[in-house]
Amino acid sequence: MQIAAILRAKGSAVARVGSMSNVAEALKVLQQKRIGAVVVADDDTSVDGVLSERDIVRGLVEHGAEALDFPVTTLMTSDVITCSEDRTVDELLRDMTEHRIRHLPVLRDGHLAGIVSIGDLVKYRLDELEGERDAMRDYIATG
Repeated sequence: MQIAAILRAKGSAVARVGSMSNVAEALKVLQQKRIGAVVVADDDTSVDGVLSERDIVRGLVEHGAEALDFPVTTLMTSDVITCSEDRTVDELLRDMTEHRIRHLPVLRDGHLAGIVSIGDLVKYRLDELEGERDAMRDYIATG
């Protein structure tokens, strides 16, 4: 399955913070939306970086509580790995495992189209396996 189908199912809304936001503001967004990362961008179509819970924890360990007042650009991952909508779930699972990332912005024609998490991909694979299991049970029961 291509990532475009997952975005159609889950929606293309992306939690964002502006580059001038501080880390504490980004944490509020993460908490309110119950998510693990936000895209850092000053417009609706670009990706300047991704700030994850992991980035924030590293900042807190290194700088202490004052890291909460830092601009998000200080702690964000700026070398963002992205993908296109035509990639498959299996390809992205491999990429995310290899690069040890949990969130991948999806681009359409160079513009932000959505974001997928490792949880989105695992959910899809589990649903797929469940469907295959049910099909096998039906096949065996009628055979």
